[in-house]
Amino acid sequence: MGYIQKTKSILKCVLCFPIMLGVFYFTSPSLRLLIGLLPMDKCSLESGKMLNLDNSVDATLDLWSRRDVQTCTSWKAPIIWEGMFDPDLYDQMHKKEGTSVALTVFAVGRYLEEYLEVFLNSSEQHFMLGLPVSYYVFTDMPEKVPEIRLGPERSLQVIKVERHSRWQDISMMRMKTILDVIESDIRHHCTHVFCFDVDQVFSGRFGSEALGDSVALLHAYYYRIPKKLFTYDRNPKSKSYMGTGDFYYHAAVFGGSWKSVKALTEACYQNIMEDKQNNVEALWHDESHLNKYFWLHKPSRVLSPEYCWDTSIGYRSDIRVTRLLWAPKHYDTLRTP
Repeated sequence: MGYIQKTKSILKCVLCFPIMLGVFYFTSPSLRLLIGLLPMDKCSLESGKMLNLDNSVDATLDLWSRRDVQTCTSWKAPIIWEGMFDPDLYDQMHKKEGTSVALTVFAVGRYLEEYLEVFLNSSEQHFMLGLPVSYYVFTDMPEKVPEIRLGPERSLQVIKVERHSRWQDISMMRMKTILDVIESDIRHHCTHVFCFDVDQVFSGRFGSEALGDSVALLHAYYYRIPKKLFTYDRNPKSKSYMGTGDFYYHAAVFGGSWKSVKALTEACYQNIMEDKQNNVEALWHDESHLNKYFWLHKPSRVLSPEYCWDTSIGYRSDIRVTRLLWAPKHYDTLRTP
């Protein structure tokens, strides 16, 4: 009996080690600086023509213009960094093809007053300029959504949602909400969907080069650390369980064609509900399920951390531009009922 108990204790410590190290990483500037010096894997392809192309313009990507970072995945999807692409070529192609983009964002409880206005105004300055954009704002307080001056071919729709008592439930149940609005509305008006957390600010071009069939984002805190330290859900009882993976993706930004985002949100929602029935909750909630989905269904396009950066990480020479920034987090006040 003592041996079994001892074995359980050792296993518990082993499973908790990546989480404890992650906490230390998030709170230690000196460690983050050292992590920034770790080399990334290198792209094995000679040119963009060898990629599994999302579109014809991807063949023009200069994979070797950025020798300091990884510019493609093992399954031949591009990882988009500044310096690899000609923005005009992507803009011209998407305008010619009639691309239109839905942007979904949740602003529930105190998050609405704290972040939504800045998020939307900054989006109007930087997100998919020149393309039709439809905003879908999900909130429990529609009457408090600020009036935003929108550019041509840009619209905003406010959709009332239930406010859950726990922020974890808000985070996880957004998958069902996005799924429903894609089915009822977005699929009839937009070719692509991007889903964002509201506590962010656009700070530079977030343009059509980011559009693809299935789009994932490298998490700013994990893109250079060893895979063994990724905080995947290691609980075999959860549908989000992962023993290994390719990258650690950030759920603050994901997107793709409406069909692909519909498939992603539907799968994540079903797995979340199955976990609930088994009294299990994923380690990082919808983000854990998102990582599992992208492990099983490889994204056709991966965005570098330029597309969602946290300045508190400190200087990184590979981050030449910042396109979306983490806003200051006030979890102690924002996540209380």
